[in-house]
Amino acid sequence: MRQYSILFIFGILLALSSCRTDFDTVASSGDLKFSKDTVYLDTVFKNIGSSTYQLKVYNKSKDDISIPTIQLKNGLNSKYRMTVDGMSGNNGKIFKDVTLLSKDSLYIFIETTADITDANPTDFLYTDQIQFDSGANLQEVALVTLIQDAIFLYPKQNPDGTKEKIQIDGKPVDGFYLNESDPVNGNELLFTNQKPYVIYGFAGVPENKTVTFEAGARIFFHANSGLYVDNKASLQINGAVSTTAKLENEVIFEGDRLESLYDDIPGQWNSVIFANGSKNHAINHLTLKNAITGLHFKNPDNSTTIQIKNTQIYNCAEYGILAQNATINGENIAINYTGLASLSCVYGGNYIFTHCTFNNNWQSSTQFAVTLSNSLAGATPETNPLTQATFNNCIIYGSGTNEFNLNKNTTAAFVYQLNNCLLKFSSSTTNPDYQFKTDAAHYNQIILNENPKFYNVNQNKFNIDNSSSAFAKGNPAYIIPKDIIGAARTSPPDLGAYQSAPFPK
Repeated sequence: MRQYSILFIFGILLALSSCRTDFDTVASSGDLKFSKDTVYLDTVFKNIGSSTYQLKVYNKSKDDISIPTIQLKNGLNSKYRMTVDGMSGNNGKIFKDVTLLSKDSLYIFIETTADITDANPTDFLYTDQIQFDSGANLQEVALVTLIQDAIFLYPKQNPDGTKEKIQIDGKPVDGFYLNESDPVNGNELLFTNQKPYVIYGFAGVPENKTVTFEAGARIFFHANSGLYVDNKASLQINGAVSTTAKLENEVIFEGDRLESLYDDIPGQWNSVIFANGSKNHAINHLTLKNAITGLHFKNPDNSTTIQIKNTQIYNCAEYGILAQNATINGENIAINYTGLASLSCVYGGNYIFTHCTFNNNWQSSTQFAVTLSNSLAGATPETNPLTQATFNNCIIYGSGTNEFNLNKNTTAAFVYQLNNCLLKFSSSTTNPDYQFKTDAAHYNQIILNENPKFYNVNQNKFNIDNSSSAFAKGNPAYIIPKDIIGAARTSPPDLGAYQSAPFPK
């Protein structure tokens, strides 16, 4: 019993010592060390909060110190806010008598919400400094943020306090219809390159209306947001060839988190959805990334052909293009890194893809670069004829064993053909649908399981050079004169979306 009493008393003493806060400290002497001398908070849209950024402060001395003040130089007027080791201080701006033990460190977390009017009018930078102590002991760490002006489109508040909604597949979702005579934004059916656009919820294109995106337009979608093209409505994307790495003439769809951390994260926003009966769509020079599904065609009016040209789709959580009984002519398309399939054509339809690169480097045994089906999944699959699925001078590749998948129901037509394509399918099979060397009715001049040697798959750079197995293997009968970036093709052409060129050094 005596032994337990001693342990109990020892435990109490230990607990009391661990709660002690009356450290003997000395005043800081201006010798703090920092994990960085400038904290760049990347780019934010006006009045939209940034991500949280971290600064670590070190006390390398042998003394426990007290820092008289840690504050933002602009004080309570600063657009930045901080927490210091979990403390909020005076409105996250000013902190007094902060203790930092010997050989220890503390964390400062920084955020900002600023308007374009707060930024320097010449470079749109908003700056401040975190100041440690004052006078001869003053030390500073700079804070820098680029503020970007934008047009914000979002569901309005109804008189009863609920949020505006639209119907998608018979279900209400947060959204609104674009208005060609909006009292604030003017014609919302015309997206120009004057300012970026930020969309909250689903922006709907009304029946019998056309939404147009001019060359250089930048569209940023908030989480769970997207674009919905309703019955009898149309979409026109009029991007053009760019001459610099800024893709100044490309139309770009992406999520609204601008920090570099979010550059390649799939699923940041929902999709561009083309409703049953939508029509007359043309897409040229679009770069789309980080959606759940990039382009989702839900049984559009197949009396009109959807034109998709010079388009890049990357990092989608499910599909790059999901087409249900659509009629599509695709040229110079590059898709990569999708959770299920880069291109999925289901429930039949009519498709021609020429000089396209369908790659999938998502690390999953169930992903494909291309999948074709003439049915919809279910206990009793519903079928619809696949009247044509033709691939000319294409590359179908990826990190999986087999990147080409056929889901054929014999109760409906299933017509497909691959001409002069590089294809990855390395499993040995007796399935008659995958006899790439002997089935001339479906496969003509197939290069099987040879590495196309893309420049950098991880960065979605699908350029090839003359060492590629796809070099000069195309059929001139299917040639598209210029590639996805406007380079002239030679004859015989290379396979895929890019004309070969020496890689950058």
